[in-house]
Amino acid sequence: MRVEPKVLRDVPWYLRPFFWNQRRKYGQPLEPALVWARRSRLFVAVAFLYGMIDCRRSPLSPAIRSLVTVRVSQINHCRFCIDINSATLARRSGSMDKVHALENWHDSELFTPEERAILAYTEAVTVSDSEVTDEMVEELKRHMDDDGVVELTALIAFQNLSSKFNSALDVPPQGFCYSPGPGAKLADK
Repeated sequence: MRVEPKVLRDVPWYLRPFFWNQRRKYGQPLEPALVWARRSRLFVAVAFLYGMIDCRRSPLSPAIRSLVTVRVSQINHCRFCIDINSATLARRSGSMDKVHALENWHDSELFTPEERAILAYTEAVTVSDSEVTDEMVEELKRHMDDDGVVELTALIAFQNLSSKFNSALDVPPQGFCYSPGPGAKLADK
């Protein structure tokens, strides 16, 4: 990692519930959160934004949300994000099939027309030299309303923030779905 994470015992008291929840959910504190905790006000802002985007009443299904977060993470070369989000996608979709096929989704029969429209839009928003077209948005609107398009765009933007942050600081995977280290491989989980 290019920046040392905050030591958990040095985290301000008002951030400790976040880390308690991470231990309960993941069995350990998440390294990116400990890096964000170096600047506690930024941590709170990012956590609040994530909480607003990752809500139960989302017009996007949990599996779609995971599909998007993994694809953005792949594009941005975020090893930590690919690791944790792939584990979530596998759990939400019921198998590793889409995780394995996602990088080459254009050539896979596994993805529905809705997922294809979402993935095309996700790539257009994420890849700097791409452009979102009216046709892409019209295709999305065959599968979701305007609120869904706004939420999808917010999710893509947030995942770009998160994955670019983690990639730039070389936050390593924590073994949720991929084994840590260069040339990470899928773990048997």
